Parts: sequence; C-alpha cells; structure tokens
Amino acid sequence: MRNLLAATAISTVLAFGGASFAQDDAPITRDSVVATVNGTEITLGHVIMLRRQLPEEYRNLPNEVLWEGILSQIIEQALLAEQIDSENLPQEVQLAMENELRAQMAAAQIDIVLARNISDEAIDTLYQETVSTLEPTPEFNASHILVETEEEALALVEMLEDGKGFAELAMEMSTGPSGPNGGDLGWFGLGMMVPEFEQAVVNMEAGGISEPVQTQFGWHVIKLDEFRETPVPTLQELRPQLKEQLSQQAVGQEIEALSETAEITRVEGIDPALMLEFTLIADE
Repeated sequence: MRNLLAATAISTVLAFGGASFAQDDAPITRDSVVATVNGTEITLGHVIMLRRQLPEEYRNLPNEVLWEGILSQIIEQALLAEQIDSENLPQEVQLAMENELRAQMAAAQIDIVLARNISDEAIDTLYQETVSTLEPTPEFNASHILVETEEEALALVEMLEDGKGFAELAMEMSTGPSGPNGGDLGWFGLGMMVPEFEQAVVNMEAGGISEPVQTQFGWHVIKLDEFRETPVPTLQELRPQLKEQLSQQAVGQEIEALSETAEITRVEGIDPALMLEFTLIADE
C-alpha cells in the first residue's frame, strides 16, 4: 500500500508539477519541518526515510519530482491517519505496527553487529584463509564425435589420421546434440562430464585426438582443443561473497548468544493452518 501511494503521488506530480522546497537560513537537520498537517509536523527525516523505501524504478527520477511526490504522499497519509482513533487502533493496524517496529529494531541491531564485526581486516583475513585451501582448477575446451559402435569410432580415428577434418566428420556422423556445431562442447571443468569421458580428456594434450572412449551414451572420439588452469580468484572478486559469509556468521553468533541468555518458550500443538484465519485479526 505504501508503494502504491508513492506511485500515485508521484504520478500526480509528474502530471501537474509542484512547488519548490523553500529553505531559510536555519541549519538543516533531520528534524527540520518541511510541512504541517493540522499542526502535526512532517520533518526532513520523514522524507528521507520514505525516499529510501521507494521501489527501484522511482529512484532515478529527478530530485524535484521525488520531493513533491514523497511529500504529497506523507501529507495524504497524515490526513487519512487523523481519521483513526490512535487510542483504539484497528487490530490489523496494531499488529502490523508491532511487526514493523520489531523488524526495524532488529535491522538496526544487525547494522550495529555488522559494523562491529565486518571490516576490511576481517574480510582480508577470511580471504587469506579461503585462498590458502584453493588451487588453480583445470578447464578443458573439447570437441567430440559420438557414434553407436566401437567399429564406427575406430573408422573415425582412421579418417582423422588420414587428414579428414574433425568438425566436418562431427557434422556428418555424430549422433550427439553437438554434432551440428562440429562436435564443439565448449569449456568445462572437472565433474561436468561422465567419468570415462573426463578421464580420457585429463590424459590428453591440447590438439590431441583420443582413441575410442565408451560411455553410457555410446562411443566417443574426442579432440582436446584447449587446456587452461583458472587462477585463484582475487580479493575483489571474492569480496561480496566473503562479506556475506562474515555477515551471516556475525548475525548467527549474535542470535545464538542472545538465545542462550534469553527465556524463550514455544507453545506446542498450534495448528499451522490457523495462519490463514484472517478473521481472527479483524475487528468485531
């Protein structure tokens, strides 16, 4: 609903425009009042927070457009909210507010935990620990011709030895899906091919052609086009992954530590289907 209201307000501004934000000489802070609704103050902080919550597609709009749209939304919300008795909120609103407040407070605590635990030094340390266990991994670029019998595969080897083109033979005789592409399989690493095929490729030299190799799919004649070793990824390449790993670890440890000292009880025997009983939170 919040995003829908934002879209509606912004669309209105796009159509009709709006007044500019006049600033005086007073220092601008998050508590600077940018509008009032029947005496209720709307501050710059309110606008900033709502700007952060906008859907991605709106964030690249000009600041002037966003300002008018966001401020219009808050004013409209204030007008509507005044009609609700704050001392006797509908149950749905009260429950939603409690959930939102809990989520926002938890998110704030996560930010504190991450600021305490995630640093360039911590990321660099984890990187060193990670790469110390890594080695360059081999990758292969190969082509193959797949036929049904060993006799056909042996005949292919002879034709290749006589100078017949590999890609030409693959397009003419291979029963595999790569045949129309000259048998090209592209680049692949260890574990991506069936064991018999992989073992044959591992023992080949670039440019070489194998003897017939039998797998569950039939008989293969393989050409190893290229071989390379992928280098150990750099710190910059692994940084997002390392940061995510540290974040999950830090938050997990924080929750575990808090859980150990907290008094937590779970009521057993509740039917999970009760989550669908929306009438339970409706006002009578």
